[in-house]
Amino acid sequence: MRRREFIGVVGAGLGMAAWPHFAQAQQAARPAAGGPSAIKPAQIIADFIVNFDLKNAPQVVVDRARIAFIDTIGVMLAGSQHQPTDIVCDMIRLEGSAPAATIVGRPLRASPQLAALANGVSGHSMDFDLTYSAGQAIAALIPAILPVAETAKSSPSEILAAFIIGAEVCGRMSRAAPTMTRIAGWHNTGTVGTMAAAAACTRLLKIPAAAIPDIMGITASLASGVTANFGTMTKPLHSGQAARNGILAVQHGSKGFTASPTALEGRDGFFENFARGLEQTLEPFQDLGKSYDLARFGYKLKPYPSGGLGHTAIDAALELRGTVPLADIAGVEVAITKYAGRRYTSRYPQSVEGAKFSGPYLAAYTLVHGAPMLSAFTEEALHDEAVRAFAQKVTLTTYQEHADLLEESPAKVTIMLKDGRKLERAKYYPSGSVQVPMTKAQIEEKFNVCAATAIKPEAAKKILAMLSALGEQQSFGDFWPLLVKS
Repeated sequence: MRRREFIGVVGAGLGMAAWPHFAQAQQAARPAAGGPSAIKPAQIIADFIVNFDLKNAPQVVVDRARIAFIDTIGVMLAGSQHQPTDIVCDMIRLEGSAPAATIVGRPLRASPQLAALANGVSGHSMDFDLTYSAGQAIAALIPAILPVAETAKSSPSEILAAFIIGAEVCGRMSRAAPTMTRIAGWHNTGTVGTMAAAAACTRLLKIPAAAIPDIMGITASLASGVTANFGTMTKPLHSGQAARNGILAVQHGSKGFTASPTALEGRDGFFENFARGLEQTLEPFQDLGKSYDLARFGYKLKPYPSGGLGHTAIDAALELRGTVPLADIAGVEVAITKYAGRRYTSRYPQSVEGAKFSGPYLAAYTLVHGAPMLSAFTEEALHDEAVRAFAQKVTLTTYQEHADLLEESPAKVTIMLKDGRKLERAKYYPSGSVQVPMTKAQIEEKFNVCAATAIKPEAAKKILAMLSALGEQQSFGDFWPLLVKS
């Protein structure tokens, strides 16, 4: 696969520009990692965290931050009822930590680190969380913010500022090595997501600027997560660990725990190791605090709880559904990019987690039942005989016209009929992207559907109202009890 730079797929019903082509920018890439550089990422990050003023943030940034909270907390509430979170919460009970912070969607309380761990797993367990930068890079951000904000009694405006700071730091980390996930196989959720969580929590806890380079240095050693674990419970664990480790880095660094001030860009540091042999540049850090990735690029919301690289195929299949009787279909061909093919399997899934990345299952379910929503990812759904039988007709192949794309994930679905005719639909951009945005009503419907799995409608209504006006309240004291399973 040739090295093409990632162009972010964005959107949330709030128009935004496309990611720039990074390939041209790489002409100015820094020399071999560890060489001299005038750009000091950790110091730039420290200055940004300390000096950021929410009053100066563009309104579009504030709006997108609020929508991110609505989407993420809704997804966390639903994910909190799934087995990965059950297992994590069993471990937390055995740990017996101080019951200081709320675990979203559970009656259990824990230390900030352990609450963040559970929250992060919940938020990513269904693969329903938003896409920002390269993949779901900020999946750990809100899961880490919540327990720290609750225990620190942070104001709503401080919570909003922390999210923006974390997202902006994450965006720069991702753009500095944009193919780190797509070629090297590191999961951005667990790698740069750790830096995002730490940056946000550093702001919430009002850590002095002098300690922040150490905190960033610590995160360089705590970052982890390989994409080989997609389709298993370990994928959401990356989010939980990033949330927990971000807090750990802040707690240690704020007390004098030391790390290299050049652990991000220095020799044998984060970029040299995680992006070894790949294009990289520190240029994105130069406009941190001067421009906003949330404004320029935004994010993409997910309408389906499955791997985002397959959403164009789902959209195409939905348009074809019902055009002909299922009995008249001889076969279905789903064409996707080579990169999407690295994440998706051509086999029928053996687990709920695997179903989110199974081309035959997702296509068959969509054509038989419609959009694959929450009920599609249950043990009962996996054993649906109609879906199982139809999945045998589905073939996963490479979309030759767009085979090598990294920046987008177009798909083409072709139905071959028994009489020799063919029906075809192609989609370049998925639902939820800037080109095909979700409406405000769709965003709220997704939240309500997710929240209903864990809390009562009245609590969900209050959460939605508070998050829609996040930053305007004087206190968030009434918010935390609403997150507890009812």
